[in-house]
Amino acid sequence: MSDGEFDCVVIGAGVQGSFTAYQLAKRNKKTLLLEQFVLPHTRGSSHGQTRIIRKAYEEDFYVRMMEESYKLWSQMEKEAGVKLYRQTGLLVMGPEKTENYEIRKKILQKNNVPMVQLTPENFGLHFPNVSLAEGHGAFVELTAGVLYADRTLKAVQGQFQKLGGVIRDNEKVTDIKPGSLVTVSTLNGVYRTKRLVITAGPWTNKLLVDIGIQLPLEVVKINVCYWREKVQGSYDVKQRFPCFLQTEGEESSHNIYGLPANEYPGMVKICLHSGSSTDPDQRDKQTDRSDIDTLQRFVSRRFTGLFPEPAVVESCLYTVTPDDHFVLDHHPAYPNIVIGAGFSGHGFKFGPVVGQILCDLSLGEVPSFDLSPFRIRRFQEKNKSLL
Repeated sequence: MSDGEFDCVVIGAGVQGSFTAYQLAKRNKKTLLLEQFVLPHTRGSSHGQTRIIRKAYEEDFYVRMMEESYKLWSQMEKEAGVKLYRQTGLLVMGPEKTENYEIRKKILQKNNVPMVQLTPENFGLHFPNVSLAEGHGAFVELTAGVLYADRTLKAVQGQFQKLGGVIRDNEKVTDIKPGSLVTVSTLNGVYRTKRLVITAGPWTNKLLVDIGIQLPLEVVKINVCYWREKVQGSYDVKQRFPCFLQTEGEESSHNIYGLPANEYPGMVKICLHSGSSTDPDQRDKQTDRSDIDTLQRFVSRRFTGLFPEPAVVESCLYTVTPDDHFVLDHHPAYPNIVIGAGFSGHGFKFGPVVGQILCDLSLGEVPSFDLSPFRIRRFQEKNKSLL
């Protein structure tokens, strides 16, 4: 096999692509991981210091996937000798009797996930610096916590290289030619591979044009806001303040989520799980701050121990599907091309299990999960023009 030939090529070195490449290398496949930017970078969806890990979902299949994902996170910590997860718990709040809130509680109970139900009477004893909205219920998912994102990418890519994997960053893919050997051209070279996996995040559809398919993916820019504590330590991870999620409320019908003060001392990360459409190559032109207005109302009402003006605003890109579920599937016409996309702002925690699934699909093996919620054909049934 020449230097330009590989058993597998993975395009996109975010969390999903990095875990996929790692799994392929673990199965003794000569694997190349391509990244268009110089690593590490802040242009996609996997950068930043922290993400939430949780099982509080509205669908059983995500809870089952997370059970496996937790095991794989622990395994990566042991292999790399690096701490990637910190248990904090997740405080879930939302209007009682609404489906969004109630179904999360029921699914956690059904799957025996450790949790504590709170009441309006005892809520303030547990969280004196949070104001529970009238008519809202609350519970804590105990095993949830914080994932260290930048640290994860470094660890997984390092393990991939230890297994003989090759990373080539600053190599933008310019063309893909399908065939029994797929030809991948970049600005720096040409590679041939038996199997191709595309995990290009916001740039997915730009690559899929070459291979005759477009997916209903919307790229949105999220303002990642950090809010300063009035009294330092009030919401600190070291004081056992948890991650939190409001399912909906008077401020917004979208989720509002947050993480305890950790990466920036004395600042709590709070974001709206929604943003404005953008072109990933021109993201800085998107200056909509309506989400920040929503968050200011939320912070001033619910987190009165924070100054209601963000001290730091960063950005992140979500690549969103119409149903907010992932795409994990073969290309409809080329079975040796696999696509992982549309992680819709909640995919990071699934990185290890998604990597395993995409590896299985690429090698023609049967994944251990039902992938029907993630198939491309769910879109084709609604829109015949996708292919």
